[in-house]
Amino acid sequence: MAGVLDLALVQLRTPAEQGAALAHARPLITEAARNGAQFVLLPECANFVEARKDYKARVLTTEGEDAFILGVRELARTLRVAILIGSAIVRAESDPEHPDAPRAANRSLLINAHGDITARYDKIHLFDADTPDGKTYRESASMRPGAQAVVAETPWGGLGLSVCYDVRFAHLYRALARKGADMIAVPAAFTVPTGKAHWEVMLRARAIETGCFVLAPAQGGPHEDGRSTYGHSLAVNPWGEVIARLDHDRPAVLEVRLDFAEVAAARQALPQLRHDRDFAV
Repeated sequence: MAGVLDLALVQLRTPAEQGAALAHARPLITEAARNGAQFVLLPECANFVEARKDYKARVLTTEGEDAFILGVRELARTLRVAILIGSAIVRAESDPEHPDAPRAANRSLLINAHGDITARYDKIHLFDADTPDGKTYRESASMRPGAQAVVAETPWGGLGLSVCYDVRFAHLYRALARKGADMIAVPAAFTVPTGKAHWEVMLRARAIETGCFVLAPAQGGPHEDGRSTYGHSLAVNPWGEVIARLDHDRPAVLEVRLDFAEVAAARQALPQLRHDRDFAV
């Protein structure tokens, strides 16, 4: 585990098509790298934000054909920086439950400074909810859930991968910490009412429970399909303190420095990961 890591969380307002999404993200990724970030993290749905089914079906591609993913891999090579695509919506390789009309995968992709994809994670918990603003979300109607938790090896330590709605399932984060995560990414496209109520408190709780840094780049503001996302990207240290935040929903770069000595210190002070016990319910 490296001593110190300079990284950047990139807050986006992603358009509804991959080429436009790349044009939107490229200058922000470039700014982050030129300011010294060794690792750049993007939010959920970084390749396009689009809920309209017919339109979404037209733009959906496989991981290997997606113009946004290909462009970000080239940026990583050119800028010599690691990049996490918080998630990209891609055509699933197989879907036993829906063989005739395969669903998409909401996939997190870790890309190293050579442009190679070194880890993949498909979002496990899908957002099926009726929110307080009267809107209905059924992510499972078009998405295939993942089934495998992932801790990726990086030059700086273990990176636990998660996406948005996953943050409500604390057992996943504890499993990531026990598997070797020193930092956990929570890229998101949170709704506005749930973001106002729950975003910061849940991220701080996941950091406290795991003794990990929690890194949460977000989508923010109004999108082309009519939805709005909360923004307010932030980073939390292993003691549960917010160490960097954006207080708005506009596209921006948030620079963060992690000192991994804080992971060891938090876990020494509260050795909770060693104190799990079986119990009956």
